[in-house]
Amino acid sequence: MSVDTATVKRVAKLARIAVDDASAERMTGELNAILGFVEQLDEVDVSGVEPMTSVMPMEMKKRHDVVTDGDKADDIVANAPESERNFFLVPKVVE
Repeated sequence: MSVDTATVKRVAKLARIAVDDASAERMTGELNAILGFVEQLDEVDVSGVEPMTSVMPMEMKKRHDVVTDGDKADDIVANAPESERNFFLVPKVVE
């Protein structure tokens, strides 16, 4: 895939970046070099390679999914101006 000057100018406009003609020509070459490198990476066979989170082997830190500080609904609504069955009551606003 290659990029032309019109594409660079269109992307710059979408990104709201002011790009003059000289800069667009320079960016065209730079983007084509980047895309060429990405195409090279696409040719590498990565089948059988496990995804990694780090270059060093490590275990993901996990916690048990348990409620540790629950059952405090009464405490939560204690300072509310109005509440009913552990729900906050607010005035109805219709505009």
